[in-house]
Amino acid sequence: MTRSNFLQTVLPANDITVLVVDDEESLRNLLQISLLRQGYQVLVARNGREALEVAATKKIDLMLLDIMMPEMDGFATCMEMRKRSDVPIVMLTALNRPEDIVHGFNLGADDYITKPFTFREVEVRLQAILRRVYWSQVRTESSVLTANEVVLDDDAHQVLVRGEAVHLTPIEYQLLHYMMSVPDRPISKDALFQHVWGYDMAGGTNLVEVAMRRLREKIEEDPSQPVYLLTVRGAGYKFNSEGNSSPMV
Repeated sequence: MTRSNFLQTVLPANDITVLVVDDEESLRNLLQISLLRQGYQVLVARNGREALEVAATKKIDLMLLDIMMPEMDGFATCMEMRKRSDVPIVMLTALNRPEDIVHGFNLGADDYITKPFTFREVEVRLQAILRRVYWSQVRTESSVLTANEVVLDDDAHQVLVRGEAVHLTPIEYQLLHYMMSVPDRPISKDALFQHVWGYDMAGGTNLVEVAMRRLREKIEEDPSQPVYLLTVRGAGYKFNSEGNSSPMV
């Protein structure tokens, strides 16, 4: 199956466990019922502390995480989860201020859904994330991408920079992989969002900018003067395979 055909299919929900974390019982129950009807396995938690306890004892494949919760909010929960796991995190939020959304991504969230939402929107986001995860596992091209001091090893799912292992979230890993697979070629922000996130959304380019900033902080010696992840004015970004000191072009 070609990649384009695969991305048009709906992945089977069987064997996929989603952890729903929300203090609002009615919404939590609605999401649980809707996901169960789609064939997902579902676990629930009422707050961040419960979510961390569940994640420590159960295998989960994806987390739907509310932000505004008592005891431990979604931001703190996301930050703690990222210390423990790379499991994809989709934040559920009534906060639609750009700074709140950016803050969630800075903490390691993979995506967000603004309340109120439809279950169809939730399903589209879940499928996009699951496609990314699945495709990274079945990818048949070269398993190791190397550019100067940056090595991405798909078999080990590991990134080495200057000989040191670097921890990346799923989105950051996929973003780096895509850019390294098409080195020295300018890629628009829209194209990066559609390829890496896997769907269309207004404001998606803002998420690309946040992810790129985080990735630079982990890859570049001096994130303010990047030599690998370059900005191409008026075009987007490109991965500089030489890794030479180079101004924005």
